[in-house]
Amino acid sequence: MPYDWTRPPSDADGELHLWPHQSLQPEGYVRFLGVTAALITVPLLPLMGTPLFWGLIPFLTLAVFGMKYALDQNRRNAQVLEVLRLGPENAELIRSDGRGAAQSWCCNRHWTQVALHPDRGPVPNYVTLRGAGREVEIGAFLSEDERKALYDDLRVAIRQTSATAPAPD
Repeated sequence: MPYDWTRPPSDADGELHLWPHQSLQPEGYVRFLGVTAALITVPLLPLMGTPLFWGLIPFLTLAVFGMKYALDQNRRNAQVLEVLRLGPENAELIRSDGRGAAQSWCCNRHWTQVALHPDRGPVPNYVTLRGAGREVEIGAFLSEDERKALYDDLRVAIRQTSATAPAPD
């Protein structure tokens, strides 16, 4: 599951980390670029020693480096980390992306509401936190089933942390 309670929720505190799937691991990245470069050179073998060979090399090199650039950009854009901290007084959500930009939301944790929007969101089973006059998304990059599980986990955690306030459905 691409989320984990680094500190399990309790009456005093809790901390949840969420991140998107990384389907291409570093070994796969290197292997993919190597196989791509090898497959691009196969059609060049009959052309070795001809002027056409030297005319095609810059374009094929550009294609391999273009693919590397696209994979690097994709990896950088997928470096999202959401951290939900449940403290004694506040619930705080901090979202940071691969470029270093961070967004934060903070609310009195006793007024924090967890909502599941089965149909009314950009993705099915959209999970939001509401409080302090704002509604923020959490875990939108997770799969549909993972968002359902996250919603259940958050409802339990918010109920644990807000014993005096009723947890909304």
